[in-house]
Amino acid sequence: MLIDTHTHLYLPEFGDDTAGAVDRAVAAGVGFMVLPNVDLTTIEPMKRLHAARPAVTAMAMGLHPTEVTADHREPLAEIGRELHSAPADYVAVGEIGIDLYWDKTFRKEQMEVFATQCQWAVSLGLPVIIHCREGLDETLEVLDSLPVRPRGVFHSFGGTVDDVERIRRTGDFYFGINGIVTFKNSGLRKTLPAIGLDRLLLETDAPYLAPVPMRGKRNESSFLIHTAAHVADALGLATDELALRTSENAKTLFSL
Repeated sequence: MLIDTHTHLYLPEFGDDTAGAVDRAVAAGVGFMVLPNVDLTTIEPMKRLHAARPAVTAMAMGLHPTEVTADHREPLAEIGRELHSAPADYVAVGEIGIDLYWDKTFRKEQMEVFATQCQWAVSLGLPVIIHCREGLDETLEVLDSLPVRPRGVFHSFGGTVDDVERIRRTGDFYFGINGIVTFKNSGLRKTLPAIGLDRLLLETDAPYLAPVPMRGKRNESSFLIHTAAHVADALGLATDELALRTSENAKTLFSL
């Protein structure tokens, strides 16, 4: 069984087909899916999908870095109230982190919000799901500043061997690998051995980043089989062995 550790099947891109997307994933051999939150508007759709398929989905609660603006305090507080009112409903705090790819205007605010949510995770004994795009220095700076660092996963990881080493020196982190690894211009295939099988998680980030041969389509969790096959080939493993090891990693990190 494969586990998709990061998928947004509840988003509007799936329309009325959210539960159908879960069912297709299960039929394809993806037996469990983690649904990270994005912002205040996504909480209820995420909850509805989880309620419809509770045996094969889990939820994470957090405020995405691209949603951090000058008016972030009340949304962050509401996310915090939701998380702390029912922490048993969530397997992680996420997705959270730093994204400076499109806009660096709220760099300071993103770092502050990331630090706050990391502290929530530590206090609740939950891992973090980290979104880090063009912001590794800032992400590691925040983590280094914390009195206690959370464990977690760098989701949608696409970095170098040096990036892996920097992250692993910082703390207890896994690396989420998705369709990026199948892209022709990606060097991630060469980075996989540095990550190591004991720190590898598989994900789709659906509806984004569909893997080859599905590139250009709306991504969904059933497509994880293509990423798994590619990663297994890169590491010289049978896909079943990769599925077993990465699923064990997911169960360990998220206490599934």
